[in-house]
Amino acid sequence: METLPEHGRLLLLARRIAGLAVRIDSYLVTKKMVPSRAQGIKWIRKGFVLVNSRKVKPAYEVRTGDSIDIHPPPAKPTELIPEAIPLDILYEDDDLLVINKSPSMVVHPGAGHWEGTLTHALLAHCRFLSGVGGVIRPGIVHRLDKGTSGVMVVAKNDVTHLDLARQFQERGVKKIYQAVVYGPLRQKSGVFEGAITRSGADRKKFTVSRTKGKKAVTHYRVLQESGDLSLVELQLETGRTHQIRVHLTHEGHSIVGDPLYGGNSRRMKGLKADAVKEKIAQLTHPLLHARQLAFVHPTTGKRVEFTAVPPEDFEEIVKIPQFLLILLLLL
Repeated sequence: METLPEHGRLLLLARRIAGLAVRIDSYLVTKKMVPSRAQGIKWIRKGFVLVNSRKVKPAYEVRTGDSIDIHPPPAKPTELIPEAIPLDILYEDDDLLVINKSPSMVVHPGAGHWEGTLTHALLAHCRFLSGVGGVIRPGIVHRLDKGTSGVMVVAKNDVTHLDLARQFQERGVKKIYQAVVYGPLRQKSGVFEGAITRSGADRKKFTVSRTKGKKAVTHYRVLQESGDLSLVELQLETGRTHQIRVHLTHEGHSIVGDPLYGGNSRRMKGLKADAVKEKIAQLTHPLLHARQLAFVHPTTGKRVEFTAVPPEDFEEIVKIPQFLLILLLLL
């Protein structure tokens, strides 16, 4: 994979921060010039960050007038083989592209998924992709779980990647999802708040905890409902792994079609109509869709917003007025 070294070069003139001595690794995170402190430390130690044209240690204290040059490391040649997989592209320019990810597509290679991922498709489609995410995740700024469909933004160069990563970290990116869940919610709108941590019983799952974990906040409102199912809109204030799935399950409203969090056979048994049970049994993914994504374009400075149409099987349910189950019986 090729990169654009000059386009990925960043120049920063350090200034005094409240009169306090600040370590270079902390300073770079504060100024959102690196994705994380850990990566900043790695770049500093490898000489990708120069202060006054010289290498420094992560503990170096930034001084007024220091000139800080950040040269993101060039992407290593990837061993991934590009695959000409069709992409549902919502928008594309020289710096980024926005896609509507299908629920069947995995975002990047990993255990059990070394072919046919979004990354493989991007390598075939794009001449350039950012190298900040490494050789396994070129261009990938954020991700959606396998089974979750919807809007994703991909970076074509390092400057764009770092800017988008900063916006995600500062919660400047608007993320709106839709989900079909079991049961009526007690309130038509509200906020789910609960720290999320990895489950001790099942390492593949996460859970809400009162004593540990990371703060997670999900705003919601009910769009449609029946006695058995509800269509819910959810807006993320934070972005924890499995956040929506965990919060909804914790409240007793597992997402339809989500086997990991009880949204499959166990909840289907409570449905009244056999035809509905049969239809849900045929699902190959949870009915969770990233419908809208809004952010400031790193190059133009203008706020942009993108909306993606849900998959057909999702639409088959949500387009039924008030989830009239009798209509499902006729399908």
